[in-house]
Amino acid sequence: MSALLPLLLVGAALLALRARCDVYAAFVAGAEESLRTLAGMLPPLAAILTMTALLQESGALPALLSRLSPALGALGIPEAAAPALLLRPLSGSAALAQAREAIARCGVDSRAARLSCVVCGASETVFFTGSLYFGAARVRDTRYAIPAALIGYAAGAAAAVLLV
Repeated sequence: MSALLPLLLVGAALLALRARCDVYAAFVAGAEESLRTLAGMLPPLAAILTMTALLQESGALPALLSRLSPALGALGIPEAAAPALLLRPLSGSAALAQAREAIARCGVDSRAARLSCVVCGASETVFFTGSLYFGAARVRDTRYAIPAALIGYAAGAAAAVLLV
């Protein structure tokens, strides 16, 4: 299995040589295009990551959770799982950190830990992924993509709350 990647690279190089293609020039052109794509993706990614960090570090997340606590309790969402549910559309790593905190606070087999883990494992980081793909493709008008993805996330989170 460890030889798979080198074999693929050698195979691709041999096919390119057989087709009389300048492998090095094609590699350099691909790397150049990749760097342009990366440069286009960096600003939206920086915005999402900064927003997530500010939400956590400024104390806005605990304030938001305290205001939402009665509604979340009525929906059957454990208090320890709420941060992961709220952060998952923004950042996967932030949501995973919150899931780890729920596991540490409530125990591995607690409902809060299981719900946090299910949401982290079975949902998408809507804004992070949207900014990544739309930034790379230079899409300015996302139309209904983000609202539709958020509705899908909400449906998945609701299903997790009901099933876990």
